[in-house]
Amino acid sequence: MAQTVVVGAGIIGTAIAYHLQRRGESVVLVDRNEPGRGASFGNMASIAVTEFMPASRPGVWKQMPGWMLDPEGPVRIRPSYMPRLIPWFLRFIAASRPSRLRELETAGSVLCKRVYEDLDALLAETGLQDMISAEGCLSVYADEAEFRADREHIEILDRFGFRYEILGGNAIRDLEPAVTTKIGKAVLFPDNRSISNPFKLVQALADQFRQLGGTVESGDVVGFDHDSAGVKSVRLRDGRTLRLDRLVLAAGAFTGRLSSMLGESIPLETERGYHTQIMAPGVSMRHSLIWPARAFMVTPTAGGIRVGGTVEMAGLDAAPDYRRAKVLVKRAKEALPELKVEGTSEWMGHRPAMPDTVPVMGRSAKRGNVWYATGHGHLGLTYGATTARLLTDLIMGATPPVDMKPYRVDRF
Repeated sequence: MAQTVVVGAGIIGTAIAYHLQRRGESVVLVDRNEPGRGASFGNMASIAVTEFMPASRPGVWKQMPGWMLDPEGPVRIRPSYMPRLIPWFLRFIAASRPSRLRELETAGSVLCKRVYEDLDALLAETGLQDMISAEGCLSVYADEAEFRADREHIEILDRFGFRYEILGGNAIRDLEPAVTTKIGKAVLFPDNRSISNPFKLVQALADQFRQLGGTVESGDVVGFDHDSAGVKSVRLRDGRTLRLDRLVLAAGAFTGRLSSMLGESIPLETERGYHTQIMAPGVSMRHSLIWPARAFMVTPTAGGIRVGGTVEMAGLDAAPDYRRAKVLVKRAKEALPELKVEGTSEWMGHRPAMPDTVPVMGRSAKRGNVWYATGHGHLGLTYGATTARLLTDLIMGATPPVDMKPYRVDRF
């Protein structure tokens, strides 16, 4: 039987491995860590179907110089890393042309429109329905000026038909009594539900994959054996070799390093994200909470409350700067005055970021038996089940239910 090796055991790689194994393939899932220990461990647990807008919108990048000068701003670029970012940033600016923005918005909305069709099916067939909440997300604003600054977001949702509800002060606190009275307005996104524990979700999915006969291998991929016909095997740091007929690279922000070993350049960067997990917060929450003007998010997940957000551009190897996490907690306390910061742990992870905010999903342009699933940015958990469905269709020779051209690896 033909063997497929999937590199990367986050939510996307694990879901792909599960789908392929379920369709009768022989699959090996490989990661340097146990399934779910990468970005899937520390994401903000949100199925954020309203957050597909390109980051390259002029309203965003025009603010970036000011943000970068602010040590506590929502975007931070380490000076030593800035020269390496120039090619990626030039593509980011190119993605801000009005005609290109409309194309990118459409590409994101197409995926978000079918998220629950794919996610609900995956959770139902694996018995994991209880891992998703029934509640949505509140986007909060101190005043009308903050709300108007985020109006572009609402206009895009109107254009593509996503649900939301605008709320005043009393209605906000009826939903979430812990929110400060300084918040005068909010938008409820009822379809932005959350996962009770993203790490446990990936682990449970990996267990289901094993029960179907799939194999999970722990190993650090350091190279490939390949020729003009394609990749023949994966080489691991410990000297082992895994022979294959098909290769899927779904290693998040590390996928660019792997693709370069195959002579294929992907403009993939890491947006380093931070969180603080608070296990004794002293407040309870039903909804997740975003404050766009303060660039943070709070989600009830993993048995406590998780505070995360912001973007740090510093590459894959630099040490974490946990001051970023502490800034987020300070801002969260503005929104939730009674929040206690007790029983905490801090985390930093790598979001795989494409300059146009659209993921790569499809066959390699250089190796016929190599497939990519990467670049999902802040929406890895959101897009996980849908990516697995679409890529599995492609690999198995079926026609996916959406046009896959916008997500091809050689679009730049």
